[in-house]
Amino acid sequence: MAPIQLGNERYPALTGIRALGASAVFFDHFPIWPDAHLTVNVMAFFYALSGFLIVRIYYEQAQLRLRWLAKYFINRFARIYPVYFLLLSIAVLLHHDFHFSELLKNYTLTHALFNGTTPLIQPSWSLTVEECFYFLAPVFMLLARRYGFLAPFAAGWLLLLLALAVSTLGFTFLGTPLFVFSTTFFGHFVEFFAGVYLALAVLRLERGGNLATAGSRSTLLGLAGVAVLVVAMVAVYRHTPLSVPGIILINNFLIPLPIGVLYWGLLRENTVVARFLAAPACNLLGRSSYSFYLLHTLVIDYLSLPLLLPLIGSRAVCALLTFVATWLLAVALFAYFEEPVNLALRRHFRSKDHWVGMEATLFQVPRQPAPARTTA
Repeated sequence: MAPIQLGNERYPALTGIRALGASAVFFDHFPIWPDAHLTVNVMAFFYALSGFLIVRIYYEQAQLRLRWLAKYFINRFARIYPVYFLLLSIAVLLHHDFHFSELLKNYTLTHALFNGTTPLIQPSWSLTVEECFYFLAPVFMLLARRYGFLAPFAAGWLLLLLALAVSTLGFTFLGTPLFVFSTTFFGHFVEFFAGVYLALAVLRLERGGNLATAGSRSTLLGLAGVAVLVVAMVAVYRHTPLSVPGIILINNFLIPLPIGVLYWGLLRENTVVARFLAAPACNLLGRSSYSFYLLHTLVIDYLSLPLLLPLIGSRAVCALLTFVATWLLAVALFAYFEEPVNLALRRHFRSKDHWVGMEATLFQVPRQPAPARTTA
């Protein structure tokens, strides 16, 4: 069992965000009341967080040299793929789907680049989005180091335009313009870049020696901005002719801004929200959230709905029991498989150089004075 250290993360509130996001995704897939789905773009919170963490960890050391790139991609592989491979193999056996092309795309994490391909683990389409960002991130970071944030941001827009052009050619690859905006990195790149910009701002402040600040303004502004856009999303859903362009506008291009402001507040302000998200329980769940994210639909589809719900009869009770049981399974999976395999692969390939790996950010506490306590 891997030693699980809690309470000394560099950015603990952002770890807690992962637990809340994974929980929100669960109740979107298994709502307590039928069809009571969320109207907030939960994935934007994950994408912005990925943009922040990757740039904050690797920005100062990023290179386009084979040795550095090999370590970078080994670390990404060790973090993402082993638990995905395990659960995907279980899903294949449960689903009895052995079509070679479907299996190849799912096992290579390219399935969400091809319109019409079935993800055998339903939420895993977002892993393809993440992997595309990981692949492009070294180039984005080098562009930012040389020319500033606007250079990689402009490159993101160029990639979106190219993807949209390909999507009009009638191939299954990138499918349609709607597919590009809903399912690919190219349509979601602004969400990642909210985190990229945040990481660059944090780096500048940390070089000055003090990230923390008093007050709760950014946290409150971020929460308020997200709330306003959730209300706007509800209004958009009620006007069918406006729903598709309205949803794309809010989800892909507007909500990253208040999410970035909220994260800025969580990183700098010692508020009630930040302290709650930084608590050991949230931290443990946050670190287990990837296993939970991949595991929950398998539990829902193959255990809860066909077996537990008919036995209990109450959908609400079944959903809550499934939620608790899935978190317990996810914590065990993280502690006994995900983290040990991740660390073993890094040791084997000697890829745990300074600032090359999640541990560098997750388990280093900066020496800086604590801000005054405020509430939000």
